[in-house]
Amino acid sequence: MSFLDEINNTNALIVGGSQGIGLGFVQKLLQDTRIAKVYATYRQPESASELLALQKEHSDRLICLVMDITDESHIVECTQKIGAEVNTLHLVVNCVGLLHEGNVQPEKSLRQINPEQLLRYFQVNSIGSVLLAKHLLPLLRHRDRSIFASISAKIGSIGDNKLGGWYGYRASKAALNMFMRTVAIEYGRSSPKTLVVMLHPGTTDTRLSRPFQGNVPADKLFSVERTVTQLLAVIEQLQDGDSGQFFSWDGSRLPW
Repeated sequence: MSFLDEINNTNALIVGGSQGIGLGFVQKLLQDTRIAKVYATYRQPESASELLALQKEHSDRLICLVMDITDESHIVECTQKIGAEVNTLHLVVNCVGLLHEGNVQPEKSLRQINPEQLLRYFQVNSIGSVLLAKHLLPLLRHRDRSIFASISAKIGSIGDNKLGGWYGYRASKAALNMFMRTVAIEYGRSSPKTLVVMLHPGTTDTRLSRPFQGNVPADKLFSVERTVTQLLAVIEQLQDGDSGQFFSWDGSRLPW
């Protein structure tokens, strides 16, 4: 039985809910009658039109909050707003990720290494998640099971790295995995009912992956809806002892 079936009035938080996989999670959770409240964060209103339209449609269940995951004060403010309304969160999924924006592009060789771009990768892909873990702990620490999942990437697996390249993205996702593995150990003491996991979604047809889909076989390019359905199935099947693990979209464990 899924942990969601055991809880009344389940509250979920989707960080980065304005586009792509995050928006897909919001849409899917709003269809689930087991979910009482869905909190969703977005960075800029101009890129969150679909999410904000959903809020008008589901004003009783969907609450949208502005958050830049690289700004700790934003995380504190959002956590306080959520805590003023509900005492507990049962599902948190951090969907924020950066692969390319403006001058930040995956590096093909050492010649393209740029320290400022590397810092940007780590700010968004790594540090944001551990800051969330720092400030969300009081809302996750309760007697029901809770899940804190971060969208990682197989490309962040050191053991699986056979092709090289993409230095900043690879390293920042590997750092995310180490951060959250370490969080899982501390949460095991301070919030033992919380499972902390990293999830590889597979290549999903989103703005993030679009410039890099050319060599992806059709059957390996997932729609957002399929990705979210698969990831929720993995989340719902998590067992005690799975905290701190790195799962692929099909439920298999990935090497570090």
